[in-house]
Amino acid sequence: MFNGIIYNQGIIRSKTFSNKSCLIELKSKLNFNKSEIGSSVSCNGVCLTITKVFQKNIFFYLSNETLKRTNLLYARRGNYLNLEKSLNYGNKISGHYVQGHVDKTAKVLKIKKESKCWTINFSINKKDQKYIVEKGSIAINGVSLTIANIKKNLFTVVVIPHTLKLTNIINLKKNDFVNV
Repeated sequence: MFNGIIYNQGIIRSKTFSNKSCLIELKSKLNFNKSEIGSSVSCNGVCLTITKVFQKNIFFYLSNETLKRTNLLYARRGNYLNLEKSLNYGNKISGHYVQGHVDKTAKVLKIKKESKCWTINFSINKKDQKYIVEKGSIAINGVSLTIANIKKNLFTVVVIPHTLKLTNIINLKKNDFVNV
C-alpha cells in the first residue's frame, strides 16, 4: 500500500525481455538493502517486488500481465519512473491510499501550462468513466492527484509546480500513456 506522495525517481538502467516477461534495472537515490528483497515498491504506480539489490540499483521482474496493462512496456533505458516505498504502519499518510494494482493506461490528450501549473487532459473509456469522480482522488503514474473535471471520454487534473519538480509528470507529452 502506498500514498502517492512521490519524492524520488529512478532511472531505467536496463530492460531485458525473455518469454513475454521482462527484467528491469533502476538506479535510484533511495536507499535499498538486500533485506528488502521481496518488498513492494511503487514504480510509476505499479506495485512491483524487488528481486535484487546491487549498490544503488534495484531489479524487478515484470510479468506479461504487468506489461500488457501498464505503460512499463513502453518505458525505455534513460526514462525516469516515480518511486515510492510501501507505507509503514504509524507513518503519516498525506495523499490517498494507492494499491499499485494498475488495470488501465490513459492517453495524454492535451497539456496546458497556466502560470506555473499544468492542466492535463487524459482519455478515458466510456465504460471506465463510472469509476472516476470529480474532485475525487486518482493516481497518475503513482502520483496522488485530484480530478478537476470530467467530460465525455476525458478527465482533467491540475498539477502544481512542487509535484512537477519531484515527479516524471514534467516529462509528459501529448499522446504519452500513463498508468491510472
